[in-house]
Amino acid sequence: MKTTLSRRSALKTLTAASAAAASTSALCPRSSAADPPAGALLKGRVQHSVCKWCYGKLSLEEMCQAAKRIGLKSVELLTVSDFALLKKYDLVCAMVSGVPGGIAKGLNRLEHHDAIVRFYEETAPRVAEAGFQNIICFSGNRAGMDDETGLKNCALGLRRIMPICERHNVVAVMELLNSKIDHRDYMCDRTAWGVDLCKRVGSPHFKLLYDIYHMQIMEGDVIRTIRGDDAKGIEPAAPYIAHYHTGGVPGRNEIDQTQELYYPAIMQAIVATGFKGFVAQEFIPKRPDALASLQQGVAICDV
Repeated sequence: MKTTLSRRSALKTLTAASAAAASTSALCPRSSAADPPAGALLKGRVQHSVCKWCYGKLSLEEMCQAAKRIGLKSVELLTVSDFALLKKYDLVCAMVSGVPGGIAKGLNRLEHHDAIVRFYEETAPRVAEAGFQNIICFSGNRAGMDDETGLKNCALGLRRIMPICERHNVVAVMELLNSKIDHRDYMCDRTAWGVDLCKRVGSPHFKLLYDIYHMQIMEGDVIRTIRGDDAKGIEPAAPYIAHYHTGGVPGRNEIDQTQELYYPAIMQAIVATGFKGFVAQEFIPKRPDALASLQQGVAICDV
């Protein structure tokens, strides 16, 4: 009980702090020119990003403007056609999207490989030229396929992609998604499966996107999974992770006291692994002021 009360108190403090920051930031019209921008208050230990799709009412330009005010370095899950606008605002795309087949038709089917390889051939040099790094990919759905066959097929396709990624110094990143609620039948739905695939590919240019929301639903034990546990014989997943996504459980909404995960502890564990990549807010705001929710999420994760 004491632990629960302490946890709730900490979340209330973080919520109050982020709300106070929002009221004095450039997001609020009452802010004066003398007020420091919200980004100046960030600690700098975490590189913050946001997934544009969660803010469908905002144009990309409005999203970029908000990201700059909050102090984010990236707006992501965009395609190469969006790079010019990101550059206008001195932002990066920490995770580039656009792979053919999307989530359901991925690398676990040999018949999809040619199209996906062509996408990397066309996209990798443009990502590198822009100074970005990560390009998303997916396992695809099982559709009756066993996990071992899926591993073999994904590894075959990724070995074709690795020379492209190595030549341009970019990283192919496969997202871990839950197959229980949001993406039924998706194959790369457990961290151990993804880590096994990384080992089979055997290149630092292939890693995982660890979505905290999805993996809490599928397997929980988020912190132990990331950092490992020698006493329990659990290998750390952190060396195989290139990127993280957030989201409140249940519902994929705000990551504050309204949900079950305690993000400050998760973020402390991620930072302690030496992670230097990006953490992207990928929750769907329920509140009317979506940007205030985004700023709150960034404050919670800025440990």
